Amino acid sequence: MTHDDVLFGYRLRLFTLAEELGNVSEACRQMGVARSTYYAWKPKLERYGLDGLRVRERRAPRMPNQTGPHLEHRILAFSLGHPGFGPRRISCELARPKWGGIRISENGVWLVLRRFGLSTRQKRLALIARHADPYERAPAAAPKELHIDASVPGEKVQLDCFFVGRLQGSKGVIWQYTATDVASAYTWAFLRSTHLNPSARYTAELCHLVASELKEAGWRLREVTTDNGSEFRSARFRGTVDELGARQFFIKAGRPNSNGCVERAQRTILEECWRPAFSRSLAPRITALRRDLAEYLRYYNQDRAHTGRLTRGRIPADIVFGARKMASFR
Repeated sequence: MTHDDVLFGYRLRLFTLAEELGNVSEACRQMGVARSTYYAWKPKLERYGLDGLRVRERRAPRMPNQTGPHLEHRILAFSLGHPGFGPRRISCELARPKWGGIRISENGVWLVLRRFGLSTRQKRLALIARHADPYERAPAAAPKELHIDASVPGEKVQLDCFFVGRLQGSKGVIWQYTATDVASAYTWAFLRSTHLNPSARYTAELCHLVASELKEAGWRLREVTTDNGSEFRSARFRGTVDELGARQFFIKAGRPNSNGCVERAQRTILEECWRPAFSRSLAPRITALRRDLAEYLRYYNQDRAHTGRLTRGRIPADIVFGARKMASFR
């Protein structure tokens, strides 16, 4: 029995009691209802019968400044096509000509997503994966803002390794080796399999890849920032850095924010690439994940507008390959 059914029975009892007593005032007094309310319900009862006493179904009101249905459908379609994107990213992407140049604030996007129960990444990913939404803990307090500065590509490049997991059909552990240029947010990454921990062989390979692409664009790798893992402290990796004419800077233990640019890039790849990929496939293969990562990096570096403090809405490839290096960094 619903609340509406209880209210219907209460109203019906009022009219039954008034007929039994033959006194409307006494029936209203016993039921705790004003006589004006009784006479407001009576015409509905006489016109529509017992259905006139039922609670009318009312749709949620649509406010004059609420986003129109056609825009809501565009936002929902885009958010489900890119479930890892947050409201700010969706707002920024929809404003681009390729998506129709839709001008809507990130708060407006969030309100639309909340109206349809898709206001968090977990809920959007759960809808794609067709399972119940898991529990989400309350967000932690925002940390103090710390900034890392770089003026040109290659001045500071941060490296890190990200644990992907063990995949069916692959031997060992899958690691994502990632490098991010601080000045442009340009990111390099690939997947490799090792027995257990990340290997200095692949971190050195990543360093060579970064240096060669920066050299092709007219820049030089000057500094590499890493954590204190064995794959970065090994003689092989340090020798590679020296061979490329760069210097290595180790962050303090327990201070991942000092390597924040590559950490944030890895989180973005996790939210916008890996989680949608694993939601769509129950047993992904490493070959498929490598293809997904290559396609996503092409979009991330060459087509995605970055809203960071240094990039300010620009595309990383335009900064690295479109800009001209400063004379002091030749």
